[in-house]
Amino acid sequence: MTGKTVTRADLSEAVYQQVGLSRAESAALVETVLSEICTCLAEGETVKLSSFGSFVVRSKGRRVGRNPKTGVEVEIEPRQVMVFKPSNVLKARINGSHVGNGADEADDD
Repeated sequence: MTGKTVTRADLSEAVYQQVGLSRAESAALVETVLSEICTCLAEGETVKLSSFGSFVVRSKGRRVGRNPKTGVEVEIEPRQVMVFKPSNVLKARINGSHVGNGADEADDD
């Protein structure tokens, strides 16, 4: 299954279609939300979106890596990385099931 890439323009269009703001207002709203998420992450905050997931900034320490082509060891500097942890609701939606009473309906083969 090949998925489509969703762009800022696609998100703006969805806001325009579903909320009824003008196209310019929809684009500005999407930019504002994305900008706020970026700002919070840059400050090291966790961004949690209910029923969607969490964006978390983690620190990775200094470590020794290896160039896979040459085999030469290289020191990798400490850095910050952003990870996304999907919510159980999103996981269930992706897998076509429902989050609810804890019973796994998919196991009823």
